[in-house]
Amino acid sequence: MDLEWVDGGVTAPPGFLAAGVRCGLKSKGRDLGLLGSPRGCAAAGLFTTNTMPGWPVVLSREILAECDKVAGVVANSGVSNVATGAAGLAAAKEMSSAAATLFADLWGSDERPALVAQTGIIGEVPAIDRIRSGIADAGLSLSEDGGPDFAEAIMTTDTVPKSRAVRLEIGGSVVTVGGAAKGAGMIAPNMATMLAFLTTDAALTPDAARALLVPAVNESFNRISIDGDMSTSDMCLLLANGESGVAVEPGAESGRRFARALAALCEALAVDLVRDAEGVTRICRVDVLGAASDDDAVRAARAVAESPLVKSALFGSDPNWGRLWMAVGKSGARADASRLSIRIGDVSVLETGTPKPEGKRLAAGPMGEPEVRITIDLGLGDGRAHFWFSDLTYEYVKINAEYHT
Repeated sequence: MDLEWVDGGVTAPPGFLAAGVRCGLKSKGRDLGLLGSPRGCAAAGLFTTNTMPGWPVVLSREILAECDKVAGVVANSGVSNVATGAAGLAAAKEMSSAAATLFADLWGSDERPALVAQTGIIGEVPAIDRIRSGIADAGLSLSEDGGPDFAEAIMTTDTVPKSRAVRLEIGGSVVTVGGAAKGAGMIAPNMATMLAFLTTDAALTPDAARALLVPAVNESFNRISIDGDMSTSDMCLLLANGESGVAVEPGAESGRRFARALAALCEALAVDLVRDAEGVTRICRVDVLGAASDDDAVRAARAVAESPLVKSALFGSDPNWGRLWMAVGKSGARADASRLSIRIGDVSVLETGTPKPEGKRLAAGPMGEPEVRITIDLGLGDGRAHFWFSDLTYEYVKINAEYHT
């Protein structure tokens, strides 16, 4: 079986239940979600590289370091629980405890910890009474069809929920991987990007889950940029309940097949985030080829993706390749002007350092497409990398001028 895309998001893998409810942390809409499995889950997580993270990041890191299995995760939108002092830490711990107790009571199991994820306004202590009430309400709504509601409950300035799932075959058995993500602004590489929750019915150890998660995230969520700002609260969690009975081991054929599915899911969710960026009118994928190393390719691609001048040109449908030249030059990647080539769509605008006479005129068409493709060949080696990014628009400025962060 090739990869088969299916509905359901985080509850597509058998054995996972989820819910999303409104508890009043936001002015409207669902704002609290529960996700878990009665079997318990092996878990792995990657977290923001921001040096001043929120309490949910601190607490969830500790839980993963200390526990082999978790019951699931409780997440809210509206309040991020960042810069909230001792009261905020107490609220995060109470949130985790309330969810863990609810999961144990519902499923008649030993109490396992619940991971915590929060996103929203910085500097406000979460209203724990509302959260406790929301956890109780969500417990009544937990179902195998609750994936879409969970995806909605984690949204902030997102305009649509992001939810995906994929099936594959390993050793003659079907395995499913699901996911939900949010994040419309404060998106930059190195897992300072968003909230992402990945689920699977494969049987994984925590170490195996992390070994599979790291490369998938590096090639997807760490390859997108909306505004270059690193959030304080964001994370990517992988939960595996083993319901399928299919053991997956990194390095084995089972691990290679699972890794391809996980990478495809993460890439699809990452691009969904860029498509729903704040104020977005078009998006772009930049591929850097021919770099002296993969690291150099990443440096050059990131510099292009995060350049306000490049993003402004994207908004204006302006095939101004000089801004791409500039971004490569400032990136720190090894480059030789006489070897640099640039294509916008299928149009060559620069060939081994020499501008193409009709390049800009011909590139105006592909630069105005809803999804633009730019290819930069450094001509130095075999290193390559890609980034997805959005344009920088008037609406982006308006949204962030009016949103109290």
